Amino acid sequence: MNETYLKRIWLEEESAAHMTGWDFSHIAGRWEEDERLPWDYRRIVLDALSPDQRLLDMGTGGGEFLLTLGHPPALTTVTEAYPPNVLLCREKLEPLGISVAAVTDDSALPLPDEAFDLVINRHESYDPAEVRRILKPGGLFITQQVGQFNDREFAELLLPGLPLPFPGHGAEEQAERFRRAGFSILRTDEAFRPIRFLDVGALVWFARICEWEFEGFSVEKCFPRLMEAQRLLERHGSLEGSSHRFLIVARKD
Repeated sequence: MNETYLKRIWLEEESAAHMTGWDFSHIAGRWEEDERLPWDYRRIVLDALSPDQRLLDMGTGGGEFLLTLGHPPALTTVTEAYPPNVLLCREKLEPLGISVAAVTDDSALPLPDEAFDLVINRHESYDPAEVRRILKPGGLFITQQVGQFNDREFAELLLPGLPLPFPGHGAEEQAERFRRAGFSILRTDEAFRPIRFLDVGALVWFARICEWEFEGFSVEKCFPRLMEAQRLLERHGSLEGSSHRFLIVARKD
């Protein structure tokens, strides 16, 4: 292994780690993620949703998933915290008749009490007490989340002993939070799916993009660990890890 050459390549990947939206095309063909889950989030949402219900999509991004549901716009509201996405939603969703609310605090949503029959949330943060406040009695909250052990094998490889970024963020722990907030739990599920990196440079780029999972990572700081990753890759043909996802369906009592 030519360490000087590898370091130069990895520094280039580090410098290239910028992204608009959630676009991993930079490492296409250099990593593999099995996104199959034992549940179908969209199907669960559609089964719970009727045309006359008031719907809130928390952390809608650009509304891509929301628009696949085909719900009446006049009965639909979205929240978004990322300023560029707020602008996108106002340009894209408001002309359709969908209400857009910018948020800065999960515990103080700019939404009225008991306004929604169904609140959905895919990979967005939340406060159970605030979700309960905005739901009508008997209303449902459906969320799919990225769990606390997501990409953990890679974080431990590059930064041994790094604390979990979101400890307690798993199905059972979060279900208990909702129970304490006054919800009945109708369903929980949890899954770990394989992820493979086919070159270390792709992992460098990934670690810089997902900085909350790799706090303190840099090529300079972690170069000895990157060389160990290179040795493992040459020995096994890839670097293996896993994603962590969980599902909760909760009803406001």
